[in-house]
Amino acid sequence: MQKGIHPLYREATVHCACGNSFKTRTTIGDISVDICSNCHPFFTGTQKIIDTEGRVERFKKKYAKKEK
Repeated sequence: MQKGIHPLYREATVHCACGNSFKTRTTIGDISVDICSNCHPFFTGTQKIIDTEGRVERFKKKYAKKEK
């Protein structure tokens, strides 16, 4: 590695709008985010699939295992 061309890689705190905060390392400093893994519906298991046109059912029917 060349000397003097790399930015400082220091510890930073990430603050979420939900109140959660955690420490990580970054080159830009402290970070504020709107949504994190603590409050995101995908990671918390509260996400619901909204199917208004029957796309999920058609997919399941098309790729369902057929009995022999």
